[in-house]
Formats: sequence, structure tokens, C-alpha cells
Amino acid sequence: MRDILKAVFKRVFKTFYGWLAIICFFALWEIASRLGLLINPLFLPPFTKIVSTLWKIIAGGGIWKHLLISLQRALLGFAAGFLFAVPFGLAIGWFRRLEGFLNPLLQIFRNTPTLALLPVFIMFFGITETSKVVVIFWGSFWGLLLNSISGVQNVDPQLIRASRSMGTSSPRLFLTVILPASLPSIFTGLRLSATASVLIVIAAEMIGANKGLGYQLYFYQANYKFTEMYAYIFVMAFIGVSLNNILARVEKNSFRWRDDARAQVK
Repeated sequence: MRDILKAVFKRVFKTFYGWLAIICFFALWEIASRLGLLINPLFLPPFTKIVSTLWKIIAGGGIWKHLLISLQRALLGFAAGFLFAVPFGLAIGWFRRLEGFLNPLLQIFRNTPTLALLPVFIMFFGITETSKVVVIFWGSFWGLLLNSISGVQNVDPQLIRASRSMGTSSPRLFLTVILPASLPSIFTGLRLSATASVLIVIAAEMIGANKGLGYQLYFYQANYKFTEMYAYIFVMAFIGVSLNNILARVEKNSFRWRDDARAQVK
């Protein structure tokens, strides 16, 4: 019984300790705003007031329409990025000459800030759904592409040599060795790009949209409704953290064999 209580206490303490920094941050926020210490309560309302406003927004139901629109845009752009980036990245990683030819151009494109190209996309596609989806596609494309290339190029050479020694053809080698060994790296790119797509859609909606979470954020900021603005920021932060945690858990469960293999090697 004593061991059980000790284990329960240890688990509760570990959970509480993990949340301690967040609790302290919001407590300091609340105190500083209430007392007007160093910050103007108009620009940074008390944390509890923001939470109360957030609850009213959720209960009112108006947020769901904007949330679904933003998620739809992010999903379309990310899906397009995935469908193009992964096969392209696998091909570049497999054919070294193709990588040598394209690498300088890819480095220029990948180091160009995504949102800097939004005016270009708007010029070509107008202030439409297409321009927003394209900028999300562009932003999510590079993480998937580079991780796909890295996944192919970092496959254990011993696996490749062993397969070659058994007379495995190049197409079969790619399908049975290269592709499975590249999946963990590809999934890491998927996780990073999925989170990035949510961030990009918010920024894109702030610049040229009349609906969506980003538009709502800009609307409340422009009309000096800062409590509602922070409430929407909390929603966006929750979406980003939740998406990253879900994909990280899926990644961990899907590639448990990788960790088991590493443990056996050690």
C-alpha cells in the first residue's frame, strides 16, 4: 500500500511540476494586470477576464464557423504540399545528380520567407481562397521536402550494401529498404509542416480575408477589443499545441520499433 501511495504521489508531483512554469506565468500575468505593474491593463487584460471572454465566445458558437474555415484552408494547403513534396523529395534523395542540379535553386526558394510571397500569390490569384491555399502549400512544402531528402540520404549504408549483395534491383531496393527507412524522417517533416500550416493560415487571413481565425484576430485588434483578441490567440495556441502533441504521439507509436532497435544496440 505504501509503495502504491508513493507511486501515485510521484506521478502527481511530476504532472504538477510539468505545469508549474505555466501556472506561475499566468499567475504573474493576472497580478501584474490587476495591479497595473509595468503594463497597461488596457493592452494586457487580466488572464481570468480573457478566459471568461473565451468561454462566452465558445458558448456563443460564432467561433466555430471561423475555426472550420481556417482548418479547411490549412488542410488543403498541407495536403497539396504533402502530395507534391514527399515524392519529389524521395526522387531528389535517390538521384544524387538531380539533387546537385536542383540544390542551388531549392536553397534560394526555401530561404525566401513564405509570407513575403503572399503579395505575389495575391497578384496572380487575387484575394481568393486559392491565394491562401497556395501560400500554405508553399510554407508546408519545404519541411516535407527537406525531411524526405534527408530520410533517403541517411539510410544506413550497410542495409543498402546488404541488399545489393543479394542481387536486389534498384526499384525493389527503393521500395523495400529506402522507403521504409525514410518514413521516420518523413513523418517528422509532416509534423513540423502541419504545425507550420496552421501558423501560416492565421497570418494569411490577417492580410487578405473576411473570415477565419486570422481575420477575427485582426478585426478585434483593429477595433481595440484586446480581450477578445487574446481569447482568439489562446484558441490558436491550443490548436497548434494539440496538433503537435497528437502527431508526436502518433509518430512515437508508429515507429516504436526504431526505439526498440536502438535500445538493443546499446
